[in-house]
Formats: sequence, structure tokens, C-alpha cells
Amino acid sequence: MPPRRLPHGYTNRSWVEDGQVVKEYNAVDGAERLRVEVAALGRSAGVVPVPEVVSVDLGRRRAVLTVMPGRHGQELVDAGFAAPVLAAAGRTLRALHRSLPGLVHGDYGPQNLLFDVTAWEVSAVLDWEFAREGDPVEDLAWAEWIVRTHHPDDVGALPALFAGYGSRPPWPDRQEAMLRRCAELEELCHRRGQAQGAALWDRRQHATRAWSG
Repeated sequence: MPPRRLPHGYTNRSWVEDGQVVKEYNAVDGAERLRVEVAALGRSAGVVPVPEVVSVDLGRRRAVLTVMPGRHGQELVDAGFAAPVLAAAGRTLRALHRSLPGLVHGDYGPQNLLFDVTAWEVSAVLDWEFAREGDPVEDLAWAEWIVRTHHPDDVGALPALFAGYGSRPPWPDRQEAMLRRCAELEELCHRRGQAQGAALWDRRQHATRAWSG
């Protein structure tokens, strides 16, 4: 069977080959992002469902991972299942933060989750290349930011995210975390010489400031 390109990848190339996922980190800082993801997958295994690392090729900036089951969260939100998706996302994030204090995923949200739609539980947490030590509110706020930005018609389902997580931090704290992350991504684009990307993240910061909790 020929390799099959996976959808939803925005910064890396990922495809299925010989029954495994091959992920290629193409950015200038790809080698570092590969190392971060591999370390985070090892640390979070057994805490939340994550792919197993089969092999790593730092020279080619590639990792081979096991294929994980489930439907993509972004597709499920678009299909009208925002509430159960966000509730499950909140529960899984709570498990991560309670078991591994200090570790944040860095890009948490439906776009990086797979789901078992029979039980409405997260079946895989993907794309850990931005994982780092940080404040738990960063992950919760970013999941909210993803919904507000990419699924604005589903903002009304956000209470399910906080109910699943078990708490709802104050809006100023969540908004500040969103703005910090947007600023970080703008700076990342500047470092890579990506002027259009930097301009996009600047616009997103202005849009985020205009929101009310």
C-alpha cells in the first residue's frame, strides 16, 4: 500500500507507511521540536493515551510512531459534536495536569485529539512538539482559543470544556495566556523570516483582545 498523507498537519509532514505514522519536522527548528515531542511522549505515556515512539532519525528529522485509533476532534466539532468533544478534552487535560504537574502540552485542543465516539473519550493526544514546563491555564486557555478562532459557532459549548476539566480560571487569566501564546507564535514567525505568518498572529492578537469572557 502506498504512503497515505495525513490531513490536519500545518507545520510538519505526516503520513502512514507500512502501518505506522512517519512524521517529518520541516521547520528550521525541526530537530529541537522532534526532541521535545519524543521526550514529552515518553513522559506522558500511561498518563494520557499517546502514540508510542518506534524510532527516531535526528539527521532526517523524522520520527516513526504507532497509529492511534479514533476520529479527529476538529472534524467532530465541525460535524456538530462540540459539547462531548470539549467535555472529553477537559477530562483528559485534567488527568494530564494532575499526574504531571508543570507539564503543558503547548498546543492543546480538538485539533490535536482523536476520539472514541462510542464512549466519547479521548483516544489519543497528538503533536507534543510545543510541550514545556508552564502554567496549566495555558493549555485550557488555548483549547478555548482554538474554539473561539476556528469554530466560532460553537463558543456556546465551551462550558463543557471547563466542566470536564473541573474548573474555570478567571477570564483575565485565560485571555492573558491566549495573548502570550499568540505573541510567542508571532515571534517564532519573525525568527523564521515568515512575514505573512507574523502578520497573521499580530491580527489574531488584536482579535483576542477584543473578546470578552
